[in-house]
Amino acid sequence: MEEKTNDPPKQEQENQQEGTWARQAWAHLSTVRQQSPLIQCITNFVSMDLVANVMLAAGASPAMIHSIEEIPDFTPKAHALYINVGTLTPDWLPAMKLAIQVANENKKPWVLDPVAAGASGFRLKACLELLGMKPTVVRGNGSEIIALFKGSEDSNSKGVDSMHESTDAVEAAKSLAEVSGSIVAVSGAVDIVTDGQRVVGAKNGVSMLQKITATGCSVTALIAAFVAIDPSRAFEATASAMSVFGVASEIGMDMAKGPASLRMHMIDSLYGLDRATVLHRVNISAI
Repeated sequence: MEEKTNDPPKQEQENQQEGTWARQAWAHLSTVRQQSPLIQCITNFVSMDLVANVMLAAGASPAMIHSIEEIPDFTPKAHALYINVGTLTPDWLPAMKLAIQVANENKKPWVLDPVAAGASGFRLKACLELLGMKPTVVRGNGSEIIALFKGSEDSNSKGVDSMHESTDAVEAAKSLAEVSGSIVAVSGAVDIVTDGQRVVGAKNGVSMLQKITATGCSVTALIAAFVAIDPSRAFEATASAMSVFGVASEIGMDMAKGPASLRMHMIDSLYGLDRATVLHRVNISAI
């Protein structure tokens, strides 16, 4: 006689896990709104406006402070640090490194966005140096994560545009997470998040985000805000941030006529997200 078990069917287990992810995503967003964590953003000139507005819409408090003279006084007050190398120059690197050092000394989480990491030797070297300073989370597109993993330039690089799907970078992301000790997130049609062992996919978002500059930068900043309020669970916070950002873009797309109006409606949608919508629309599952 076949032995009976009380284990729920696989589909039911998966549904329960996805429900847990949705509840976690709402918990992270509502806590950000309640606590309004202060996030120091050393980010590129192209992204500053959208990054600040996305963070404000989510309930966080962004501070675009990158002057090396201010870092010793200001960085200890921040709840997290966000580093983005988009418009990198040699003058910015010392400030980035000092801010990271101060954040590490004060046990504050920090998040790295290695924009176009494989586009030049200078940029790759800088990104690898920053990676060596132990970011809590690294978020990039497929090409950026593969470049960091290989430690080599990409002769086919198109700058910030990815030549790889996020799913092409799963193994590179897992290995990079194991080597660096960071959570690694890869943006794409399915956003991948891994700690080297666990891998989940956040399946929210719209393709038109690729037509709006700095959306990737903005989701990395949102990750910093979510990690700031739950630093001991950076894996869960990262997946939650990526999914919530994707949900806001989906709702915004329902009202948008193109990239410019999507930008506006996405910010409004993020600001207006409620519990029922997050629980219904967040789509995160194991891969």
